[in-house]
Amino acid sequence: MSGLIAAATSASDKRIAFRRGLTSGSIQRLPGAFNPLVAKLIQEIGFEGVYVSGAVVSADLALPDIGLTTLTEVAERGRQIARVTDLPVLIDADTGFGEPMSAARTVTLLEDAGIAGCHLEDQVNPKRCGHLDGKAVVSTAEMVRRLRAAVSARRDPTFVICARTDAAGINGIDDAIERAKAYADAGADLIFTEALHTEAEFEKFRAAVEIPLLANMTEFGKSELISSKTLEDIGFNAVIYPVTTLRLAMFAAEQGLREIHTEGTQSGLLDRMQHRSRLYELLEYERYNEFDSGIFNFRIEESGS
Repeated sequence: MSGLIAAATSASDKRIAFRRGLTSGSIQRLPGAFNPLVAKLIQEIGFEGVYVSGAVVSADLALPDIGLTTLTEVAERGRQIARVTDLPVLIDADTGFGEPMSAARTVTLLEDAGIAGCHLEDQVNPKRCGHLDGKAVVSTAEMVRRLRAAVSARRDPTFVICARTDAAGINGIDDAIERAKAYADAGADLIFTEALHTEAEFEKFRAAVEIPLLANMTEFGKSELISSKTLEDIGFNAVIYPVTTLRLAMFAAEQGLREIHTEGTQSGLLDRMQHRSRLYELLEYERYNEFDSGIFNFRIEESGS
């Protein structure tokens, strides 16, 4: 019953798969999972990876994305999600939850949680959502220290350390490009440039930076929503959809709750609900029944004493 209660693929193999994907020439698509069940759905549908958004972890706790969550909370959510999927999981580690030494500890905890990679950003701590105004970034030198600490703490060399820069919306795209080059020199495996606006800006960034690049296609933000095929043609190696599944779910939940409040029944909502049978299919209920029956299908032989 391999892969039933937990994913069959080891953390190391997931990290290797993520690295191979980043250099494969095919863009790696990582929708955000707001819980482990969504991660199972992402795998079933056929995506290449799963993303865990810091903004979503915050929102799930009814908190704004301003650095209020803790390393423990984020790592535990990552562990829960990585446990159930054979796909590599990339997680948002904000600024590393403190000084460079905290960023180092963050990497070790995320490795222990079975995560394939994390991204660290160059915002001032505490941070804020990358698509909001009023952000501030640390100096390039300070972010380089943050990254070097994270890289030095890594025990599994296949764990992917991604450097995110928020400088484009503050100091301009040229500064973001120079930072990306410095972050690559500091040991980053992947660069995530936040809040670029147009295809032309994505193309400019790709032309200037040699290592793999990640695009953020979040809704209602500063970036034009570009298809994964176009991003692949530009030369980007990965794309995340961080809050999409949460937004879909919360919209549906709000509409349904309002109808129940108004109508006094959910009977008109049934065609908008996941059926019990589909939920059980996703949970692999039958395999659990087979597993349970198999465990207890034995007989104790009488001894001759």
